[in-house]
Amino acid sequence: MSWDAAGAERAIAAAKTSGMDFIEIALLDPASTDAALGRRLLEQAELPAVCSLGLPEAVWASRNPDGAIDFLTLAVEKAAGLGAEALTGVTYGGIGERSGLPPTQAELDNVARVLEAVSGIAGKAGVAFGIEPVNRYETHLINTAAQGVAMIERVGSENLFLHLDTYHMNIEEKGAGNGIITAREHLRYIHLSESDRGTPGQGTCDWDEIFATLAAINFRGGLAMESFINMPPEIAHGLSVWRPVADSAEAVIGQGLPFLRGKAAQYGLI
Repeated sequence: MSWDAAGAERAIAAAKTSGMDFIEIALLDPASTDAALGRRLLEQAELPAVCSLGLPEAVWASRNPDGAIDFLTLAVEKAAGLGAEALTGVTYGGIGERSGLPPTQAELDNVARVLEAVSGIAGKAGVAFGIEPVNRYETHLINTAAQGVAMIERVGSENLFLHLDTYHMNIEEKGAGNGIITAREHLRYIHLSESDRGTPGQGTCDWDEIFATLAAINFRGGLAMESFINMPPEIAHGLSVWRPVADSAEAVIGQGLPFLRGKAAQYGLI
C-alpha cells in the first residue's frame, strides 16, 4: 500500500514471480510517490502498470471540485512519471462517501466538471483516465455501469473510460453480463474480484457469465485480479472489510490467479 522504495521493490518482484502481466498501483498518496524510482523498477522488470485511487475526504469532487482537480492533476503527473498506461478507480469521489441521499444535480455537476478537466489533463500526459462504479455502501454517486456510461457521455471526453468491478456488479447489476453489455462501448478495464473480495473462484460470482460476455463484446482491455488481504485501517473502513477474506495473499495468488487465467484462456481473452 506504500509506494516507497521497499514497497515498490517488493510488489514488482512479487508480481513478476507470480507471472502477472501488469501491476495496479494504489496511488492513494500521490505526493509521497517516488515516480522516478517506480518507473526505473518497472522498466527493469518489463512490467506495465496502471494506477488507481479514491479521493481523500478533503477533496471529494462532489463538494470540492477545485481541490479534486488539484489532487488528481498531481496523481496524473505521478502516473505519467511512473509510465503507467492509465489512472482509474473512484476518481470521482471517496471510498465510503455517502450523503444519505441520492446524488443531487449539484453534486453530479461538480463531478462532471472535475472529470472533464482531469481527463483532458491526463490525455495531454498520455495517461488514459477511468471511472469505476462502486456499490451503494461505498458511494451514493455512481453505482452501476449505466450511471457510469451516462457520466462519460455527459463529459464527452475521448480519454475517459469505464472501469467495471465484478464485486460491485454482483451487488448492483441485474446480472454481470447485462452490466458488461451496457458498458461495452466505454469499457476498457475490469477488476476481477470475488463476491466476498477473497480468492477468485471460491465465491458466488458467475465467472462463466462474466468471461463469456467479455468475449462476446470482443473485450481487449485490462483484466485485473483484485483481492483485499492487507489494508491500512482507513481503506478497510471505507470498504467495510472487518475480517480476513482469504487465508493469505499466497492463497489468493496461488489459487485465484490460475483460476482467472484458465477462464480467460477458455473464452479466448488471453
